[in-house]
Amino acid sequence: MFSVLTLVIVLGSLMYIIEGEKNGFTSIPRSVYWAIVTLTTVGYGNVSPQTPLGQLLASVVMILGYAIIAVPTGIVTADIIYESKRKITTQACPQCAAEDHDHDAKFCKACGAKL
Repeated sequence: MFSVLTLVIVLGSLMYIIEGEKNGFTSIPRSVYWAIVTLTTVGYGNVSPQTPLGQLLASVVMILGYAIIAVPTGIVTADIIYESKRKITTQACPQCAAEDHDHDAKFCKACGAKL
């Protein structure tokens, strides 16, 4: 959350410098609002960049928004599916008392003793 907050402050300030008041970015807080709306892919459209450099920055912010939201969501979902399909037994190793062996394990993964 701290990283995203820092990102929108930097991007909003940069957009304020690039676009300025004549293009609707009347203050840094308003530009930070634009960065939040753009980064979260909501895009109200009430303020939009008019200069080519501002539009380039807006494009980068939009792509960053997808990267911040979509990529981690896919990674977390894949991990959840992997863990839900993984079968673990509660059998403890008679030698070292290690647990969490695979359901088809014949030997302890910690010490190598026969289960």
